[in-house]
Amino acid sequence: MLVRLLYASRAVDTSPGAIEAILSQSRSHNTACGITGILCYGAGVFLQAIEGGRMAISELYGHIQRDPRHKDVVLLHYEEISERRFGGWTMGQVNLSKLNVSTLLKYSEKAELDPYSVSGKVSLALLEELMATAAIVGRH
Repeated sequence: MLVRLLYASRAVDTSPGAIEAILSQSRSHNTACGITGILCYGAGVFLQAIEGGRMAISELYGHIQRDPRHKDVVLLHYEEISERRFGGWTMGQVNLSKLNVSTLLKYSEKAELDPYSVSGKVSLALLEELMATAAIVGRH
């Protein structure tokens, strides 16, 4: 059974090296566990959709909740799915610095990534638009 989980968290260490370490670790771990997804990061905030088997996703989300590199971890959306939307990525990364601010304004009150102030469905729609408009780097 495939599931999709969407969560937000805040980075404890926002240095580029710390963010890259989280990305590289997730890419290697997720490939081994059959997990795909997309990660959006900006202004210290992570918005991530992960897809895979129910047990693998449950275990990964539990790990993220306990990971000292994350704080304020919030579950935004969870659903059983018939197919993956982010199957082409072990962990695609959205480059917010190259993003048109009108895309963010379409989904929130301000032109900033703030999944804490919108619904999970809105955050998922934002990720889908970012994927459709090729605002994603790191197709690993």
